[in-house]
Amino acid sequence: MKTLTKAEDQIMQKLWDMKKAHVKDIIAEMSRPKPAYNTVSTIIRILERKGFVDHHAHGKAHEYYPLVTKKAYRKTFFSNFFQNYFGNSYLSFTSFFAKNQNLSLQELEEMQKIIEEEIKKKK
Repeated sequence: MKTLTKAEDQIMQKLWDMKKAHVKDIIAEMSRPKPAYNTVSTIIRILERKGFVDHHAHGKAHEYYPLVTKKAYRKTFFSNFFQNYFGNSYLSFTSFFAKNQNLSLQELEEMQKIIEEEIKKKK
């Protein structure tokens, strides 16, 4: 699965939330400054070529819907992210996250609890 550009990701986030929408509906949900209609329309067509989106035609209007779920994309995105930035090492990621994200003691304890529960399940 291909990765999304920042602009494509913004559109997909809206489409995942909305389930299906026309270009004007997507634009209405976006924050200011709102992109031009033609810009969003072009990005949607790119997403369609990439296999992320399809549409139903209603006369001249097109209603777009996602073909790729947010969950499926997230899995692929994070898999690539871990491989590219942490050498597929969850230990490296966890260490980076715990040391560099200024987590509170409560957050660290919650993470510890989750990890301990997963260790119990594995035994």
